[in-house]
Amino acid sequence: MKKVHVVVPDLFLPSSLAKEVCANLALPVLEKILARCTSQRLAINSLEAWLRHSFEVPAIAPVTLLADGLAPETGYWLRADMVLLNLNRSQVILQTNVTLDLTEAQQLCASINEYFFDMGMRFFAPHPTRWYLRLDNEPDLITHSLYQVEGRDSRGYLPQGSSSLKWHGVLNEVQMLLNGHPLIQAATERGVAAPNSIWLWGGGRATKVSQPYDKIYGDSELAQLFAQAANIPCSRNFPSDVGVERELYIWEGMSVALRRGDFYAWRESALEFEKSCLNPLLQKLIAGELDQLTLDVLTDDVSRRFSLTRPMLWKFWRRVKPLAHYVSV
Repeated sequence: MKKVHVVVPDLFLPSSLAKEVCANLALPVLEKILARCTSQRLAINSLEAWLRHSFEVPAIAPVTLLADGLAPETGYWLRADMVLLNLNRSQVILQTNVTLDLTEAQQLCASINEYFFDMGMRFFAPHPTRWYLRLDNEPDLITHSLYQVEGRDSRGYLPQGSSSLKWHGVLNEVQMLLNGHPLIQAATERGVAAPNSIWLWGGGRATKVSQPYDKIYGDSELAQLFAQAANIPCSRNFPSDVGVERELYIWEGMSVALRRGDFYAWRESALEFEKSCLNPLLQKLIAGELDQLTLDVLTDDVSRRFSLTRPMLWKFWRRVKPLAHYVSV
């Protein structure tokens, strides 16, 4: 039985945005699928949480570390991503679109490791902006996903827990090191969006990554990292046919646009999602080349799972509604 599972974060907008952003947005394939499907609520509200659940891992950091070519082995690992904290009136907005190459990242990492040498922590920079922090022991720390905080006031998402004050101090020291580093100063003078802080999140210990799918497609970098860690073939380009029994499609473009407040890009991504992903899948379902299409729509508030089989396409009495009707809250 051939099944395709599609996951799309932030397809449904908050009610305060949906009417205006979705005005005159024609998505007949998506609207037909949503009208004919059965639906149920999901308890998962982010792509990060969805991937952790599906691949049966408790934490992000050891998974992406493995995909980045390092062996987690022992120790407790945190993501320590390079970010830009931008003061905007009374808010400190976190941005991820910083400019840094691998050589620069490793130079900065070496400077930070030299400073924290005696504190039982070591930073790693196998990727320009995707850094890691290794600790011998698990900290009593509650963190928030980078994807949850991007575009928002970071002060409301700082690490919490009994050791939070210590880690707030670590973040402040890293910020001072970065702001005073010649490499960052030179980049700032050139007008480059250089990082001025790190964001700690996704901590955990190494564990086995399951293989819930045979092939993964889509534009999500995070999903690609999970695929690499699980040794699952992965491609950005959607296939012309359904070749295996368990395929996962992930479309993150709308979520990226929403986090950055770019509603024009959100609309363009929605149109491309319909054209490149949903329409070919619907045609395969109609032709009998696909047995079931499952669509998970993830939002911060209420996520939903929509399931569609070929016989359900004949439920013509179900009224098609515009996308703006399906708001997250």
